[in-house]
Amino acid sequence: MPKLNVLVAGSTGYIGVQLIKLLVKHNNIKIKYLCGNSSVGKNISNYEKSLNKNKLPKIVKFNKSYLKHVDLIFTALPNGGAQDISNHLLNNNVLIDLAADFRLNKASDYLKWYKQKHRSIKNIKKSIYALPEITGEAVKKYNIIGCPGCYPTSILLPLVPLIKKNLIKTENIIIDSKSGYSGAGRGVHKKYKDNNLYESLSSYGVGFHRHNSEIQQEIDNYSKKKFSFTFTPHLTPMFRGILSTIYLDLNRGIDIKKLKKELNNVYSKSRFVKILKINTSISTNDVINTNNCHLSICETKYKNRVIILSAIDNLIKGGAGQAIQNMNLKFNFPETKGLK
Repeated sequence: MPKLNVLVAGSTGYIGVQLIKLLVKHNNIKIKYLCGNSSVGKNISNYEKSLNKNKLPKIVKFNKSYLKHVDLIFTALPNGGAQDISNHLLNNNVLIDLAADFRLNKASDYLKWYKQKHRSIKNIKKSIYALPEITGEAVKKYNIIGCPGCYPTSILLPLVPLIKKNLIKTENIIIDSKSGYSGAGRGVHKKYKDNNLYESLSSYGVGFHRHNSEIQQEIDNYSKKKFSFTFTPHLTPMFRGILSTIYLDLNRGIDIKKLKKELNNVYSKSRFVKILKINTSISTNDVINTNNCHLSICETKYKNRVIILSAIDNLIKGGAGQAIQNMNLKFNFPETKGLK
C-alpha cells in the first residue's frame, strides 16, 4: 500500500511533537513537511531529542503550494490557523485539526467562546466533530475532521452512553478536571513565571472555560432532556495526564451496576477504553504515554449519587493519539496502528 504524504502544521508545540513521535512509528505515513513560524530552518530534534534518529525534513513556513504534494494535513496550530489552511484545501486533501477550529457547529458559538470570527464558515458544514469511540467510521464521509478537546474527551466518553440510555439525571452535573501543565502549551512557563508552576495547583477558566461549549453541544446531541453542568479545570504540577471527577445523580430505578453494565456494553470492543471494577481508584500514571481512557464508577453515601472517574493522557488520547485514531478510521488502517 502506498504511503500517505503528510504535512504537520504547528509541529513544535507539545501536541505537535507528540504527534510526530507517533507518526514516525506508523508505516503507512511519510512526513513530507513540518511547518512552523519561529522555528523555521530548525530540526524537530531541537524540540524532541528522541526524533534525532529519524530522517525528517527541516521545519519550513507553511505555503499553500505544499498542498499539491500531500494527502493529509494535521494542524496543531493556535485557534484560527486551521481555518486559514482549510480555505486552500484541494479535493484530494484531508485535514485533521487538533485545535478548536472545527469543533463547534455554529460560527456564532465560536465567536462567543473564542472571541474571534470564524474565517472559514463554509467549511464548518463540511466538517465532523470526531470522538472515535462515539462517531466511529462516520469520519470516512468527511475531509475536514475536528478532534475533541482534551477535557471533553475525558468527560464525553463516560457521559454520552449513559445519557443516551437515560440512566442519569441531566441537571446539575458537577465536573472537576485536573490536567498536567502541558495542556496549556509551551507558553505556560512564561505565563506562570511568577508563580511556582511545579509545586502548586491552579484553577483557571472557572465557570467559563472554552471547553464548556463543546461539552454542551455534544451532550445536547444525545440528550432528550435539558442538560446543565458546572465544569472547573485545574492545572497541576505534573507534565501530562488528565483526571476528571464527575458527580451525578441516577434516574429512578437505576443503580450503579446498570451504569457499569451499559459502559461495558458500549466499550466491549474498544481497544482503548477500559471499564474498571466499581469503586476502583484510578491514577493518571495508569494511562500516560498511551491512547487509553480508564473509567471507574464509585458509590457515595447517597444511594442515588455516584462519582465517575476518568483518566487519559491529554497529549495522546486527548490530542495526538486521538487524531491518529481518526486518521486510521478515515483511511481504513487498523484502528490501533501507530498507537500500541
